[in-house]
Formats: sequence, C-alpha cells, structure tokens
Amino acid sequence: MSRLPAHPGAVSRARRDDVAGPMSALLRFCGLTAGQFGGSGRAGRPIWAAAYRARAMRRATGEAPGRINLIGEHTDYNDGLVLPVALGLGVTVVARPRDNRTAHLVTDADVEPRETSYIVGAERSDGTWADRARGVTAALLGRGAPVDGFEAEISSTLPLGAGLGSSAALAVALVRALRELFDLTLDDGEIATVAHAAETEFVGARAGLMDQLASIYGRRSEALLIDLHDLSRVAVALPGELELAVIDSGTRHQHATGGYNRRREECEEAARHLGVGSLRDLEDRRLEDVLERLPPPLDRRVRHVLTENTRVRDAIAALRAADLSRLGALLDSSHRSLRDDYEVSTAELDRLVDLARDDRAVRGARLVGGGFGGSVLALTERGEARSAAERILRRYDRGRLVAVVP
Repeated sequence: MSRLPAHPGAVSRARRDDVAGPMSALLRFCGLTAGQFGGSGRAGRPIWAAAYRARAMRRATGEAPGRINLIGEHTDYNDGLVLPVALGLGVTVVARPRDNRTAHLVTDADVEPRETSYIVGAERSDGTWADRARGVTAALLGRGAPVDGFEAEISSTLPLGAGLGSSAALAVALVRALRELFDLTLDDGEIATVAHAAETEFVGARAGLMDQLASIYGRRSEALLIDLHDLSRVAVALPGELELAVIDSGTRHQHATGGYNRRREECEEAARHLGVGSLRDLEDRRLEDVLERLPPPLDRRVRHVLTENTRVRDAIAALRAADLSRLGALLDSSHRSLRDDYEVSTAELDRLVDLARDDRAVRGARLVGGGFGGSVLALTERGEARSAAERILRRYDRGRLVAVVP
C-alpha cells in the first residue's frame, strides 16, 4: 500500500500554490475564478471578501459503510485472509471550514457526548468516540497535510462497539470529508493508512487493516477476499440463495482497553518463539509440529489463526458452489475456535449463537468482529433471515436485528 508523503508540499496542491500566489490559491480553494469578480489587483479587491464568504459556505461530505466479516476473524494482524461484506449501514460526515483551529463535532449517534470540540494540532485523548476524529487530524498533520479547523456533523446508522466496523467507518468518512474540504491529494490506499493510524496510533487499539479496507473497497452484493500479506483483493460473489441476519447481542467491546490487544501480543510472542515474522509464515508447516513447540495458551491462539485461514479458503469454495450447508458448518467451526482457542467470546454471544443454531432456518452462526461483545451472524436461505432473527430474539433477553445481508 502506498504511504502518505512526509513533506507538506507533497500533500496539497492548494498549499504549494499558496506560496507562489495566495490570491489564485484562495480562489481555487473556494471554487472561484478572478474573472467572476472583475480580475485581480486593485479592481479585484472584492475578490478577497467574496472568496472568504464562499469558503465559509463550502461544504464537503464523506461517507463510509460498516461491514460484517463473513469469516476470517483475528487473522488480519497476522498477515492472514479475511472475507468481509459491506453493510448498507454506515457513517456520513458533513464538514465545513472554520476561521480558527477548532474542530467542532456534533453527532446523532447514541453516544456521549453528542457535541464536543478540540484544537487541531493539539489533540488529546478523552477516551470517548471523538478520539477517532482526533486521531484522524493528528495522523493527517503528522503526514504533512494542511488541515485547519472545521465543523463536522456526523450521522451514523451503525451501532457503536457492535463488531461491525463503526470506528473504521467514522474515520474513513471523516478523512474523505476533510480530503474534499482542504483539497488534499489522498488516494484510497492513503485514506486507509490515515484511518488505521487514527485507531492504532492515537486510540491505541492494535487492530489490523481489514476494517478500513473493507469500508473503502467493500460492496454489499459481494464478499471481498483480502490477503493482508500483500493487500491483494478479490471479489467473491454471494450466491442468490444466501441470506445473513446480523444480530446485535446488546453487549459492547472496548478494543483499546480490553483483551483484543492482549491477543495480538500473544500472536506476536508466538511468532517470535517460532522464529517467523508473522503467523502467516507457518502455513506450509504441519500444524501438529508447530503447536507442540508452543506453551499454552500460545498453542491455542496459533491453532485458531492457522485453521481460520483454512476456513476462509474453504468458505470461498462453498460460496462459489452455493453450498450453504458447507458454509454454515464453517461458520460453526469458526465460532468454536474463537470461543475455545482464541477465547474472545462471551456468555451472551455463546447463548445467542446457540439460539441461532437451534432455529430451523439457520444453517450456521458465529460471533462477528473482534469479540468480547458485539454481534452474531446467522446464515439462512434467501427470505428466511428476518423471521429467523425474530424467533431468536424472542428467546434472548436483549439485542436486536441490525441488518439483513445482502
């Protein structure tokens, strides 16, 4: 993946031109021409006032979807394989410039605070959802992007902390809005890099890159095989017979402070113990030979990662063959591995998965996302997901149906 240029002049055309011609740079930034206001110089002095008024009225919009990960959990930070699908739910950011260095954020999401501010260039964590925005501006400034103060209205149809990529969607949507607002030259790969840095470097959640890539490149009608070893992507069609219910368990995770970071540390410890750069490098080795060299719980962590990569490949074959029974069995196996070997499930998630498996229409089910709370994915035939979810939720004391996919 390409990286953002470190030099400020390489990021924004407007900032480069501002050195040589502040008038022309301002006009271009505002979408105006000197001819619209009678030229430049003394005769064109009204340009400045008009340009600043136009800048104040400038508005930029960024959008990004959430995602489910069909299979391939906790593999992305191990250079593994993932198979996400974009949701019809997501985050929209509408941004406007301010005449100072303050970023003012307002959201309609079910979070606190609903409104907050911070100084761009002096970002300090307060442990709230707004740290993702602070992380975005800190990452952009650290890479030389000329970001100033702005107003941002943030609308979200994604439940936060439900394992559906809400943090990445917020960061990607905000980067897209700021790219337009401040005329930044960022491609999609660089947007992913900035959004990922906001989560890992500022918030402190040592997550992989899947969520950002899925939010940028994902589609609702297809799964996206991403190989995190080389960042290659392959679209995999969803068979017409398939439908998925995404059910929120009503319990929440906190990846920056919970067990998520510890699982990554355990994987890195196992890789060091085995003398490899990442667990992906163990694919060609016999699983039993690898595991017998590791103490618990590292052996269980590695077993999950290596078998989950195999399940991703098998799931692709099942999708292409429209074999829902095989795909459902893989989802069941993935959940058992996440529960027993990776130990990221909870009593609530296990109960919801068990209730789903008991339903007559469900072919397979598992937790989705990083675990420690969040959502469950239930596989059914087309037209069965919604009614299956309603039956499941009648037997569960909390939660709700978030989405039906596709």
